[in-house]
Amino acid sequence: MTTAKDLFIIAMDPVPDHAVGQGDLSLALAGAELLDLIGAGVITVDGDLIVPGGPSAPDDRLLGEAAARITGQPPYERIEDWLWRRGRDLAAAYQDALEEDGELTQKRSGRLPFGPRRVELVDTPGRRRAVARREEGEPVLAALASAVGIDGGPSGDDEPRLDDGTVTTVVATVHEAVMELEAVRQRRTIENTAFANVWRGP
Repeated sequence: MTTAKDLFIIAMDPVPDHAVGQGDLSLALAGAELLDLIGAGVITVDGDLIVPGGPSAPDDRLLGEAAARITGQPPYERIEDWLWRRGRDLAAAYQDALEEDGELTQKRSGRLPFGPRRVELVDTPGRRRAVARREEGEPVLAALASAVGIDGGPSGDDEPRLDDGTVTTVVATVHEAVMELEAVRQRRTIENTAFANVWRGP
């Protein structure tokens, strides 16, 4: 399992006070992939630029796809630009992948056989590992979870402490992207309300 998959799993766990938006989660998943690729030596970060590192290819399919999409020649891509490009519909891709791996299953709500379907986590070693990382307050996972409004662990009242400057840069950029997405949502809501009021008239 990867940090990105662990993040998706804890986002799927029942969170009564906060439902994670697909757009927010997609941005955070793209950030988690970057951190996994950094950890594997596939890339490095120079300032806010993503620089190809060693030729090692990740075993994970989605992480391999992410590695293949890294800009290989200068000018290198900025972290923020990567989050928006790679993050497009990424949550849906992770849902499909985890369903294929047996980590998720679809069940119908209610008693009717044609009722709406909902996705549920399966009790697997992968899920238990993700939950354990969350409960231990593992800093990287906790910081990414915090970016999308999930309590990262027992010390969720405090910001997770990240000792690595590169990790801090990636996580901070994820936070900024999520806030930017929220600002876009709010602006659209205001515009839609204003448009509806024009049609409604005095």
